[in-house]
Amino acid sequence: MSVWLLLLFRLRCERLLIVSDQLSVSQADFLPDPLPEKLYEGKAKVLYPTGDPEVLLSFFKDDATAFNALKRGSIARKGEINCTLSTHLFQLLESRGVATHWIDSPAADWMRVKTVEIIPLEVVVRNIAAGSLCKQTGVALGTVIDPPLVEFFYKDDDLGDPLLTPDRLRLLKVASDEEVETLRSMALTINGILREFFASCDLTLVDFKLEFGRERSGLIVLADEISPDTCRLWDRRETDPERRVMDKDRFRQDLGNVADAYESVLQRVLMALEG
Repeated sequence: MSVWLLLLFRLRCERLLIVSDQLSVSQADFLPDPLPEKLYEGKAKVLYPTGDPEVLLSFFKDDATAFNALKRGSIARKGEINCTLSTHLFQLLESRGVATHWIDSPAADWMRVKTVEIIPLEVVVRNIAAGSLCKQTGVALGTVIDPPLVEFFYKDDDLGDPLLTPDRLRLLKVASDEEVETLRSMALTINGILREFFASCDLTLVDFKLEFGRERSGLIVLADEISPDTCRLWDRRETDPERRVMDKDRFRQDLGNVADAYESVLQRVLMALEG
């Protein structure tokens, strides 16, 4: 990295830290006092009610888990980074016509979201073979998948989030055939937008996981988050198979420098958005 780019990167990091500090101070302006009992706590986020039944507060944690929470740890500033990334990427998707649950982000690691009924499915889009696909099928790591592969997994930790066939989807009745097609269509649309955007950040979107929810009207919207926790991202500037990893695989595989990779993804996204 050139001296000029290194200085620019440091300046951006310092500015982000200043903004994060200011947001942390202002948390009392939007948090209920006293903080109500949490509605739900997952591996990466905690949901709290607000005075409006149609609005929830989502707190992004620094906790890191892998292998269905068998491996646990913490990544410095992960909550702030993932919340900030999700905020910008939700806004990008909204600007391209994709409905999301995002309302606003009143602090660095807090997000205000619409109350939705979460569909208990994890929708995975794969552009390049990696992870469980390689282990379960023998397809070589790095194989380009064209057209992209869309998979549905049952969101149930006790069952190990099993892969669902079309007939199993119908058997479980977690979504109608029409809704499943909507999820598939939305996932592919999101993939097209994110692949193009991440490419502008010198990142390859290998695969990613999405979650969706139903609004009271029945409208299906994108929920959860978009971050290195949910996306497998490879650095286009690197050819080394370990150094190119810019996502939670660094935590899963004990590659080190996890926080640095997350920070780098955020800085590239911010730079790309600034044009």
